[in-house]
Amino acid sequence: MKKTAINNLKVDENLLDFIDNEVIPGTGIDPKKFWSEFDKSIHKLSPKNKELIQKRNDIQKKINQWHLSKKGSNFDKSEYIDFLKSINYIVEEQSDFEINTSNVDKEISSIAGPQLVVPVDNARYALNAANARWGSLYDALYGTDAIPGEIGKDYNEDRGNKVIKFTREFLDNTFPIRDASWKKITKIKINEKNLVFQVNEVNYSLKDNSQFVGYTGDDENISSLLLKNNNLHTDIIINPNSIIGKKDKAGITDLIVESAISTIVDNEDSVAAVDAKDKVRCYRNWLGLMKGDLETEVKKGQKKFIRKLNPDRIYKSPNGSKIVLHGRALLLNRNVGHLMTNPSILLKDGSEIPEGIMDAFISTLCALHDFKNKKNSRTGSVYIVKPKMHGPDEVSFTNEIFENVEKCLGLNKFTIKVGIMDEERRTTVNLKECIRRVKERVVFINTGFLDRTGDEMHTSFESGPMIFKADMKKSVWLNTYENWNVDVGLSCGFSGKAQIGKGMWAMPDRMSDMMDQKIGHPKSGANCAWVPSPTAATLHSIHYHKINVFEKQSEISKRKKADIKNILEIPKADRPNWSMEDINKELENNAQGILGYVVRWIDQGVGCSKVPDINNIGLMEDRATLRISSQHMANWLHHNICSKDQVMKVLKKMAAIVDKQNANDKNYIPMSQNFEKSFAFAAACDLVFKGKDQPSGYTEPLLHKKRLEKKASH
Repeated sequence: MKKTAINNLKVDENLLDFIDNEVIPGTGIDPKKFWSEFDKSIHKLSPKNKELIQKRNDIQKKINQWHLSKKGSNFDKSEYIDFLKSINYIVEEQSDFEINTSNVDKEISSIAGPQLVVPVDNARYALNAANARWGSLYDALYGTDAIPGEIGKDYNEDRGNKVIKFTREFLDNTFPIRDASWKKITKIKINEKNLVFQVNEVNYSLKDNSQFVGYTGDDENISSLLLKNNNLHTDIIINPNSIIGKKDKAGITDLIVESAISTIVDNEDSVAAVDAKDKVRCYRNWLGLMKGDLETEVKKGQKKFIRKLNPDRIYKSPNGSKIVLHGRALLLNRNVGHLMTNPSILLKDGSEIPEGIMDAFISTLCALHDFKNKKNSRTGSVYIVKPKMHGPDEVSFTNEIFENVEKCLGLNKFTIKVGIMDEERRTTVNLKECIRRVKERVVFINTGFLDRTGDEMHTSFESGPMIFKADMKKSVWLNTYENWNVDVGLSCGFSGKAQIGKGMWAMPDRMSDMMDQKIGHPKSGANCAWVPSPTAATLHSIHYHKINVFEKQSEISKRKKADIKNILEIPKADRPNWSMEDINKELENNAQGILGYVVRWIDQGVGCSKVPDINNIGLMEDRATLRISSQHMANWLHHNICSKDQVMKVLKKMAAIVDKQNANDKNYIPMSQNFEKSFAFAAACDLVFKGKDQPSGYTEPLLHKKRLEKKASH
C-alpha cells in the first residue's frame, strides 16, 4: 500500500484521498489543520492505548496464577472477590449519581423499540437498515413463519386472511374501538376533526382518542390513518382500489408500523476490514449515510433499481397542521474496540495506528455533514457505540479520545455521545463506575450473551473445564448479569434519557419463535433489543406495543438489586463425567459454527452472514459467535476433555460438511479439497489451538493475519 508522509504520519494514499477530497469538503474544516491536530492527538493517545492493553494482559496473568494456586482446593467465593479487589479488577463503588447527558434524540431517550445492527461495508444492507424505521406488517407476517403454513410462490388467499386476522387482533388490542371491533368496520373518516369508524352506518370512536394523531387524504376519503401507542406510530393504509383493499370491508390494504427506531451501523464484529481499502469502503458508506446521498443499484430477478434513503413521512394532524415524522432509523456508529491496530496509517515509530482511535476521528468527521442536513440526528449529536472495553479506565480513555476529536474538529464538548457495550466481565462488575466516567455523554448500555460468555470463559480459563455452551444460558452468572445491567442503568437515571439494550435474535428464519420469546426483552426493562433484519424489527415492534417499557422500568427500579456474588459464579463443570458421544457432539457443533463463519471471513471478506448450524438452521453470525465457540473448544483442550487429534478430526469432518452447505455459492472455496492450502481452515485451527493465548480470547488478531495473507496471495 502506497503511503504519503504527513507531519509524523504515513497515510495510505487511498485513505488520504478519501478524507481530503470526499469527507472534508463541505465541513468547513481546514485539511492542514485537521492533519496537524490528528497527528498530535494520535501520538498522545497511542501510548495510553498500549498501556491499557498491557494492563489487560497483566490482570489476566494474575487471575490465571490465582486459579492455578487454588487447584485441588475448595473454591471460596469471598476469597476470590477479595483477590479481584486486591488486583483492582473490581474497583470500589462510589456514591450514587445520575447521568446528565444533553441533546439526546428522542429515539434514544423516549421511544422504546427494536434496534437493528448492520455491517457498514455493505451499502445495500446499510440502506435497508436505515430505511427499516417503517415496515409493512402485512409483508412481515405473510413472508415468515410468524403465520403458520406454506408460503409458496403464488399468493395464498387463506394465508392472506390469516395475516388480516392477526393485524385486526393487533389493532383491537392496541387501538381498541369503543363498543366495536376493527374486524367489523366498513368505513374510516374524519368528521369535524374527530376520527369516526362506521359499522353499518353506525358511528364509533377510539376508546382513547389521544391515540389518533394524523392522516392523509381528505376527510371523507382518507388514504392513511396515523395512530400512536407507547410512543410508536402505526400507519393504516387505506386504498379500496388495491388488490387487497378491494376485498377488505374498510379498504385497508396494509399496516406500516414504526419498526427499527435505531440502527447500529457496525465497523466492528460484523465487518472484515483489515487494510485501508477495506476501511475506506466502510467510511464511504457511513459518509453517504451522514450526507444523505448514499445509494446503490439493487437487482431483483430481471429488475434493477436504485435504493436510496427514505424521505420523511408527512401527515395532517386532526386540526389540519403539518406533521413530519422521521423516515429513517436513528443511526449509531459502532467503532472498533481498543485492541486492534490497522496498517492504513503508520505512526512516527513505524507502528500501526490504533484502529479505534482512527474510527473515532473519521466517523465523527463524516458526521459533520449531518449537522447541516439533519438527516440523522435532530439534536446535533454524534452517536458512537464503543465495544470491548474492560473496566472504568478504558471507558475514561474513550472519553479522552472523544474529547480530542471534539477539540480537533471544533465541536462543543459532549457532542459525541457514547454507548457502553457491557460485554466484558471487568466492565460488568464495575458498570456503575464505568458509567460515571462518561455521565455527561453516555446514551446506551447493553448486554450481549456471546461476547460476554467468551470473556467469562477466557477470564476463568484456568479454573477448570467450562459447562456445555447450551447450559450457559441457564447459568447463575448470566441471568444475574442480565438483571444487573438493567438495575445499574436504572439506578444511574437511564429511564427517559438513555437506552438499556438487550442482545441479538440470531435466527432470522424463525420469526414465530422470536415472537414467542423476544417479548422477554421489553419485559426485562430494556428499551431496545437487537434484531437481525428489517422484517424482524417490524415483528418485534409489536412487543413494544404490548409492553410499556418505561412503566416496566419504574416497577423494576423498586426491586432488590442483583448480587455481584452471583455474577462471579464461574460456569465451570464440577468433576465432569460426560460421555464421548456428548463431547464429540459439542465439539462438532462448535467446529461447524467456527468453520462456517471463518470460511466466508477469510476467503470472501464477509464479516456477517447467515451460517447454517449443525442442524441446518440459519444463524446470523459475527465474530462474537466465533469467540465463544473457539474459547469453548480451547478450554476443553486445555483441561483434557478432548485431545488435539480428536479436535483435528472433528474440524476436518465438519469442514467437509460446511463445504457441502456452501456448494451453491459460486464464490466459495472448498476447504476439504486441500486442507494444507486453505487459509480459512488454517485460521479455524489457529482459533482453537492458539485460543488460550489470544488476548481476552478475541478472534480479530488471528483473523486479520490470515485475511491479509489471503489477500496477498492473489
